[in-house]
Amino acid sequence: MKIEIRPAQPEDAALIHAYITELAIYERAEHEVIASVEDVRHSLFAADSPARGLICSIDGLPVGYAVYFLSYSTWLGRKGMYLEDLYISPGQRGSGAGKALLRHLAQVAVESGCGRLEWSVLDWNEPAIQFYLSIGAQPQDEWVRYRLAGEGLQAFAAGDKTLAAA
Repeated sequence: MKIEIRPAQPEDAALIHAYITELAIYERAEHEVIASVEDVRHSLFAADSPARGLICSIDGLPVGYAVYFLSYSTWLGRKGMYLEDLYISPGQRGSGAGKALLRHLAQVAVESGCGRLEWSVLDWNEPAIQFYLSIGAQPQDEWVRYRLAGEGLQAFAAGDKTLAAA
């Protein structure tokens, strides 16, 4: 069994979109996926895209993907890497592909001078949590993630207090 990881290419947009949908189904949030294949192609592979993608294959067959982008830590005074998605198809979990993909990302982060590699995991996703703990990752329990999106983001940006409070 040979695990290979390569940079994603524009022709991978449909595959990445399919993985995004599979991940959303697993995370019980399929209804939140509004991106199309063309959206993925444009946003991930545009010349000014801040994000990068990786495709993971076993014996030449794609089994998963990762999408990440560089961030910045004022406390470290260095860039960091944020892992937006890491997904391995259910039939390939336990093959070492997820660990190889995460190790590859860690290597890219180190080679890029990043001071940290961060990601989020749903609090009910016990298999993922146990996997992350097994590689030495530590939860950041003191931080609470917030989000402005959709109409709330638009309303707040426009100064509309009635919609932003909803």
